[in-house]
Amino acid sequence: MIDDFDLKHRVAREAATLLYFGAEKEYKQAKTKAAETFGAHFLPSNLEIALELDKIAEENEGAKRKERLIQMRKEALEVMRLLGGFCPVLIGSVWRGTIKQGSDIDIAVYTDEPAKIVGILKAGGVRVLKTAWTTVNKRGVTLESFHIYAETSSKHGLEIVVRNREEAGKKRKCETFGDELKGLNIKELEKVLDNNPTQQFIPS
Repeated sequence: MIDDFDLKHRVAREAATLLYFGAEKEYKQAKTKAAETFGAHFLPSNLEIALELDKIAEENEGAKRKERLIQMRKEALEVMRLLGGFCPVLIGSVWRGTIKQGSDIDIAVYTDEPAKIVGILKAGGVRVLKTAWTTVNKRGVTLESFHIYAETSSKHGLEIVVRNREEAGKKRKCETFGDELKGLNIKELEKVLDNNPTQQFIPS
């Protein structure tokens, strides 16, 4: 008989598998579907699924995954240097070191003039694909951000989130891992690339 701990692990693994192979796009749907598959009455946390997803990516991609991570971090640094005057921070899976096939480079910048960011990127040779405003409501607070979707020279996806200047330095909680969404600024990323280029930033 499967105990609750083992069942929860199996559900987390199944949810991660669904996400990795693209059968589901969102954690909520993936965990619900996985729980139905095993007849479980409880759901794993996003953190438990994220850790399994990292393991699956490592099992399937091996050494090439680490090489790609280093390349993506180097490309992120190039873009961040272009945008150095706007407090750029590397976030997402490239910061975490948990990339999988199809992962984008995610960078947050802070300015009240998003058009400036688009102009600097284009002048710097970055291929901008599209832009869009996004509005989200968190705990009754409406937050608006401008998203720039682009592509690096080696065809990696690049998403730059432009937030208001007043949001720079504000603490954010990661909805996936449950910890503080710190990210890496230019100096921190340079240090990581010099000392431990495949370092992961995930809760222990």
